[in-house]
Amino acid sequence: MALTLVIGNKNYSSWSMRPWLALKARNIAFDEVIIPLYTGDADKQRILEFTRSGKVPVLVDGDITIWDSLAIIEYAAERFPEAHLWPKDAASRAHARSVSAEMHSGFAALRDECGMNLHRPVGAKALSAAALADIARIQEIWSKCRARYGKLGPYLFGAFGAADAMYAPVVHRFRTYAIGVAPDVRDYMDTMMALPAFQQWTRAGLAETLVIEKYEVE
Repeated sequence: MALTLVIGNKNYSSWSMRPWLALKARNIAFDEVIIPLYTGDADKQRILEFTRSGKVPVLVDGDITIWDSLAIIEYAAERFPEAHLWPKDAASRAHARSVSAEMHSGFAALRDECGMNLHRPVGAKALSAAALADIARIQEIWSKCRARYGKLGPYLFGAFGAADAMYAPVVHRFRTYAIGVAPDVRDYMDTMMALPAFQQWTRAGLAETLVIEKYEVE
């Protein structure tokens, strides 16, 4: 039985992008169900039919349901060890899990002030000190990971993996809001934006026509 991944709008849903990209880039087959966000009670009810959390993304594997982005990635890593979503080395794996968890639980100011919106014209905006601190910390993470593991490949831990999927929406945020970044960070962003699965998500998001007003207000 194929996996089913329930996601929101590709233009806006950063949390949906993370497990989708992890599965797609590592060639893990799944069926995709898109339920538009914030469009009314009917779509909310559709989400509730998959998970009582009322939120996407959701992964369904037979009678198993997983309803959190990082939990989905962890499940996929266990279910498909050949996909190598986490590094093989224990120390590197611990490092990758730590930076992924930091993304999962942190950077609230950046999220609030620079929401993912692929349709937004590229351009800078005034940001708070907290958001600027988030940006600096993310650049530090990316730079240190690539300096440490760069001999293994161009992603955060060499080959594309879970940590890259967790930070993928930030690549869009940095691009959309014209965030000034260091050269090595720009190289990493270029690497991510050249990834076929990343491009596939982006094309689909740009093709969407639904506008969610709450995400259009700056």
